[in-house]
Amino acid sequence: MTSRQYDPRDPFSLRPGAPGTPSRLPRSAHVTLAGADWLASASPFPRSVHALWIDCPASPVVLPCGVAFDVVSAPDLFGRRVLDRLWEKGPGSGPVAAQRGRLQLFAAPGTAQRLPALLGWEEWARAMPPLLCHGTGDAVTVPPLYPSGPEEPAPPVSRWVVAPEVRHPWLPDAEALLWACVRVARAAAGAPLAEPPARAGQRSANLSPKLSSKVAPEPAL
Repeated sequence: MTSRQYDPRDPFSLRPGAPGTPSRLPRSAHVTLAGADWLASASPFPRSVHALWIDCPASPVVLPCGVAFDVVSAPDLFGRRVLDRLWEKGPGSGPVAAQRGRLQLFAAPGTAQRLPALLGWEEWARAMPPLLCHGTGDAVTVPPLYPSGPEEPAPPVSRWVVAPEVRHPWLPDAEALLWACVRVARAAAGAPLAEPPARAGQRSANLSPKLSSKVAPEPAL
């Protein structure tokens, strides 16, 4: 199997140094040490964040957006369908959290500003539920580093669906998220699913740092 070079202008090109294409959504509920470093880097006081985790590792924390990441929050069902699209036919995803009936997709900084502008020009935006975009000046609650134990009386209100595992995770940008959202909206309406525009050659999905798999088949029109 061959792989093409990464093109930062193409949201569907391969991630740097990653051969192949993922076809399955990774599910990891535990944040690694490298992942915790990445989360803490969002704060102007990363050592204080680490100190808080040392004292209360099972507690969620509030972190600012706009530096290490932005967050796009969607209703749970729509968000999970978007996540499935990103991994089945698209570029993959970065870390993802579930929070009080919504799915939080961690995205590249700047996405919170650009995605609403793109949706303003998208006819299928009216078929989507409201998306909450958190960027510079906003803060979000991130789940604990690891899930609660089986002895807990109730499931946690905040948990990782795809936990951060590396110091510099790949994050989807506004174009990648728009593509997935439109496909989900069109599929729900029973409309034909158009392919994403071919940029710099044939589309190829991105790969998370921990996965390698066969190229996903092209969707039938």
